[in-house]
Amino acid sequence: MQSSAMSAVARAYLAARWRSKRLRSRQAVSAYQLKQLQHLTRRATTELPFYHPYAGLRFESLPIIDKGILLANFSDMNRARLDLETVRETLALGKERLAGRMIGMSTGTSGNRGFYVISEAERFVWLGTILAKALPDAIWRKHRVALALPTLSDLYSSATLGSRIMLQFFHLAQGPEAWIDRLLRFAPDTIVAPPKVLRWLAERGQMTARHIFSGAEVLDELDRQIIESATGHTVRQIYMATEGLFAVSCPYGTIHLAEDVVHFEFERPYQDSSLVSPIVTDFTRREQGMIRYRMNDLLELDDQSCKCGSAYQAVRRIGGRSDDAFLLADRSGRVQLVTPDILRNAVVDADQAIDDFRIIQTDPVTIEVLLPEELSETTSGRVCSALDTVLTRRGLVAKISVKRGIALD
Repeated sequence: MQSSAMSAVARAYLAARWRSKRLRSRQAVSAYQLKQLQHLTRRATTELPFYHPYAGLRFESLPIIDKGILLANFSDMNRARLDLETVRETLALGKERLAGRMIGMSTGTSGNRGFYVISEAERFVWLGTILAKALPDAIWRKHRVALALPTLSDLYSSATLGSRIMLQFFHLAQGPEAWIDRLLRFAPDTIVAPPKVLRWLAERGQMTARHIFSGAEVLDELDRQIIESATGHTVRQIYMATEGLFAVSCPYGTIHLAEDVVHFEFERPYQDSSLVSPIVTDFTRREQGMIRYRMNDLLELDDQSCKCGSAYQAVRRIGGRSDDAFLLADRSGRVQLVTPDILRNAVVDADQAIDDFRIIQTDPVTIEVLLPEELSETTSGRVCSALDTVLTRRGLVAKISVKRGIALD
């Protein structure tokens, strides 16, 4: 990385560290965000054609958008006026730069792929911010970082920062067996990978990293316990998507929203839910508007203060995506939404011997549970009974079956 780029990353890193020290109360965070939203609204309504009709209005007047709206208005929502088809065609050729901007796409784990446009400056802000939150000593201490992710774009490869950060990528599509020897030779002190991969490494005694970050998928409590028990290290989380960096766990393991770079609004999937879905606005994005963007993730917020002292909103857990929710029929045939946490808790509480499982809905009245082969028929019966009790309480009906055998995702 060139010295100018390293300087840009260092500035972003120091700015993020400064904000974490300065924004020490919820009032300070709110006041800071208000100024950022005012500035962003003026800039967006001037620079992005999609927002021209909202010039002079307050942030709250801007429309809530989703992936469909963003893709349908792609050229009007980026400053270079890049059209979606050109971006797709360029990426299909293996290129990640267009008109002096970086372009990319999501892995599509939440449905259709998302596409993004960012500048070099925005990439450096992203990198400096994530380093400040995940590895706050990265400026003066060397790190060896392993990324086990579905794909590697220039956004991630930029993390090779001079001699301070050495990075190697391990492609999930190849499977851990294909690259485990290379990983062990690399001997990372930091690893970012989906929870099932982290667990696979931990259970085999092949986890060398002391900084363990779960990313790309939801970290289940069962996986967390097994990884931490096997390694003696806290599993932290990095919560980010095509739409931006949303949260990073502190050293105590508490997930804190990145409220210094993103504003969050929340919606509830149904009235009595303890989970909320975020609507995000990224202060750092200028090339492409990411303003009042509705995510389909499900979060449970935590109002308790964290021992780390951060004033950024704590998240008790990331419950998955609303796309992961079950749609089950009641006795009248009306379909109701059941969030993943309800069924997950029923299975885990059914028997302490359960340390892994899958739940699959095949139609509105059928659920299949996959359990490890070694568990008994008694455990299977307890799982069926627990799920039936939970669903009956909601007035739902479902045929529940249990099968043996779970493959690594």
